[in-house]
Amino acid sequence: MLCLFSTPIPSRPSLLRNTGQQKECYTLRRRGGQIADPNQSRIICFGLFEVDPRAGELRKNGVKIKLQEQPFQILLALLSRPGDIVTREELCKQLWAEDTFVDFDHSLNAAIRRLRDALGESAETPVFIETLARRGYRFIAPVDRHIKAGVEQQPHAFPPARAIPRINRSSVLALAAIVTTTLGLVVPLNWTRIHDWAGGAGRNRIESLAVLPLENLSHDPEQEYFTDGMTEELITNLSKIGALRVISRTSVMQYKGARKSLPQIARELKVDGIIEGSVLRSGNRVRITAQLINAQTDQHLWGETYDRDLREILALQSEVARTVAQEIRVSLTPQEHKYLSNAQIVDPEAYQLYLQGRHYMLLEQLEKGRDYFEQAIEKDPSFALAYAGLADCYRYLSLSGSLRPREAYPKAKVAALKALALDDNLAETHAALGQIRFMFEWEWSSPEGDFKRAVQLNPSSADVYSLYGNYLVKTGRFDEGIAALKRAIELDPLTDPVSVDLGWAYFNSKRYDDGIAELRMLSSLNLDLVRVPLAFNYAGKGLYNQALAECDKVQGPSLCGWVYAVSGKRAEALSNARRLAEISTRRQMSMIWIAAMYTALGDKEEAFRFLEQNYSEHTVGITFLKVAPEFDPLRSDPRFQDLLRRIGSPP
Repeated sequence: MLCLFSTPIPSRPSLLRNTGQQKECYTLRRRGGQIADPNQSRIICFGLFEVDPRAGELRKNGVKIKLQEQPFQILLALLSRPGDIVTREELCKQLWAEDTFVDFDHSLNAAIRRLRDALGESAETPVFIETLARRGYRFIAPVDRHIKAGVEQQPHAFPPARAIPRINRSSVLALAAIVTTTLGLVVPLNWTRIHDWAGGAGRNRIESLAVLPLENLSHDPEQEYFTDGMTEELITNLSKIGALRVISRTSVMQYKGARKSLPQIARELKVDGIIEGSVLRSGNRVRITAQLINAQTDQHLWGETYDRDLREILALQSEVARTVAQEIRVSLTPQEHKYLSNAQIVDPEAYQLYLQGRHYMLLEQLEKGRDYFEQAIEKDPSFALAYAGLADCYRYLSLSGSLRPREAYPKAKVAALKALALDDNLAETHAALGQIRFMFEWEWSSPEGDFKRAVQLNPSSADVYSLYGNYLVKTGRFDEGIAALKRAIELDPLTDPVSVDLGWAYFNSKRYDDGIAELRMLSSLNLDLVRVPLAFNYAGKGLYNQALAECDKVQGPSLCGWVYAVSGKRAEALSNARRLAEISTRRQMSMIWIAAMYTALGDKEEAFRFLEQNYSEHTVGITFLKVAPEFDPLRSDPRFQDLLRRIGSPP
């Protein structure tokens, strides 16, 4: 009797039509304040719930929910007039006879609380029942009904939700067995649209999307890496569509488990549409449900459930992206269609190892991530994404100081080139290769081709724009670099490191006021990540007291030697330099900070000694020399010009 065949997504309405079986959900319509067809054989559906008026039952996913008579009658009253205010007086008259002596207000409030408890919501964050102070209540979720009698199960559909009231290992295995016997590799359940929105007003137009973290229906914490990986891959595929702005993974993952309404999330991310869904995996079978919500109207626009063998998961992700584009009337270019059509078959075990590698890399457990990528490659040497992940891991191992650049970057380049040889459509890998060529091999012009290719392949990748923007800034193309970094922030609005890069870009371009304004807005203002560039911008502007105040708050190894030096704090600057030098004996660290400090103190000999050390170690900081304001006092020195020539910097 369920309105939903597939396991639904919490708190979102889903509509299903099985045309061959005479089973259909009908939208409730009011006539004179009553349900249009009060036939008691109709089941009322909303979200995960169904109400059977004849049996007097409330069910969730087919499981009966205990609910007393008065809360149940209140629910029926609200469902009879969805979207309308049902006053407290009306409810009291319906629940209690005129000669009943009770505290109506107290009793009604208690009944409403019990009803909310049954529905799993609160008055502060209502999903179904909105309270209108001193007036009454309104049912705010979409409501549907269908005929109870004379319905047969479609033979090849997924089992209805009431057959699997709780997802656990046994039910997952049962589901896998059923799915394996189906004739098709995919069983899409194409839910009926609530309304024909596509050709409607401009407010329904979808030009930007956020994919919220998919729900792990197995409820097994060990499977979180898999579900998060599915979220990331769906974002990556949608990001390939140039007509869409797609929010990056790092921003959307902050909403995992968050109790916020979709309109609120959409406002915070500045998007028109939201995709949410779920993942259920058993062995080598995976079931993905996705649905699209118009964030401006909170209307369900489209939804499908897919079941595939894990070997075809890349093709499935591309198919979802193509379907979304079709549903929101976005035209794919021939090249985009090609990107989203050429998906390789993958070894299921290799794919899971790859997802685990991504999981640990994003947790900054880089060595563990590298091990999983290497295992994935060993399992499937033709798996391009595993090589791409390995290339990223080696880059981050160098940037974190765990490996010396001379050890990490050649390995990163080999892995990146192998990935692109297997699949030339990996945008982030093209950008990573551009970074390797610039920062380690000191090629100043050829990397731009890598970055432009990456932008072409994935115009919504914040990582691509961030790497490209930093490259442009270091080569002295400040306006272009700042524009690219701002684009990265649009795509990743809740992740501060990109804004920190923009703060450094303003410092290097001597736009100190802009740098201060940008950095002071960040949510991580109290972290060293923000304090150091903020101090540099203050010092660049000559606001030494503010600069020193920020440096004095730094908790970790201070990189503020230059700030202390230009502020006249010679002893603090030298102490800072000694501390950094001592740390460098235990881990890889760029000495560019010490060279900048000695430059500010006027000790050119020591400054050049540390610059040469940076040169020999191929440290990241050496590529900043062309633009970094800290080294302005050295620019007329022939030794500085010779160093720029040796690292390939154009005049």
